[in-house]
Amino acid sequence: MSDWPDLAGRIEGQVHKLPIRVYYEDTDFSGIVYHANYLRFAERGRSDFLRLAGVHHTDLFEGEDPVAFAIHRMEIDFLKPARIDDRLEVHTRYVRASGARIEAEQEIMRLAGEDVPEPIWRARVLAAVLDGAGRPRRLPVSVRDALAPLVVQPDRRPDG
Repeated sequence: MSDWPDLAGRIEGQVHKLPIRVYYEDTDFSGIVYHANYLRFAERGRSDFLRLAGVHHTDLFEGEDPVAFAIHRMEIDFLKPARIDDRLEVHTRYVRASGARIEAEQEIMRLAGEDVPEPIWRARVLAAVLDGAGRPRRLPVSVRDALAPLVVQPDRRPDG
């Protein structure tokens, strides 16, 4: 089995970028991306960011001290529609990874023309850290340490 280094996107600085192509199956009857699919694209971005940071969901949940993440709250802005064949990029920044919570800011960008990104969707995502029984627990030190250099501190967030 060969590795596909670009399959999980890439981290540039503290921003993860995941390319997405819009397929027919992603659209509704009008040819516009169905609103729930943006959530799927965003989930892939968050998961692949963690994967590239060395944090794997299966390892966390199947270990001696199981841990999982559950979305607690999302604030979403739908700015412009995406359509079939659009080239998109999911941008993910983790802005908090401490206590029993992880917080991310995400944008989905449409790549147009000379790959000039155009924001079409934004979200703020709060996830709770849970143990194997579904109770809140602190983020494991190994996860916190893996994410520490990649978390954008609130006073150092990049513009845009």
